[in-house]
Amino acid sequence: MLKGIDPRLNAEVLYALRAMGHGDTLIIADTNFPSDSIARQTVLGDLLRMDNLTAGQAAEAVLSALPLDTFVDDFAGRMEIVGSPDEVPPVQQEVQDAIDAAEGEPRKMVGIERFAFYDMAKQAYAVIQTGERRFYGCFMFRKGVIPPQD
Repeated sequence: MLKGIDPRLNAEVLYALRAMGHGDTLIIADTNFPSDSIARQTVLGDLLRMDNLTAGQAAEAVLSALPLDTFVDDFAGRMEIVGSPDEVPPVQQEVQDAIDAAEGEPRKMVGIERFAFYDMAKQAYAVIQTGERRFYGCFMFRKGVIPPQD
């Protein structure tokens, strides 16, 4: 245990979050996502796991440490539902709520078409697979910056 660090963040996830730079992307994936094969193609090259958490719980933990990019509209994205791209199921609303809480204001995720999401994930810094069993529990976060302290 560490002071001020969410205990849901394991050492491997903390390492990746710290190593990422401004603009790097992180994928949080559900249990059905091809996480291992896609993670092998990422910058990190290894799959990270947060097995006992839902996507919302994992997002909440990650966002306790990871600043989201404020310079772009696609600071966070959700995998769109095939045939219903504007629908936001409960799993995605939970992650949206985690984003809004972390940011202190509403900031809406962008929708990303399923196959475009797979392609984006291959270019990500890392993939975290969660224990999320609901469909479409896949998300992208783009790392922002932390300003200097006066």
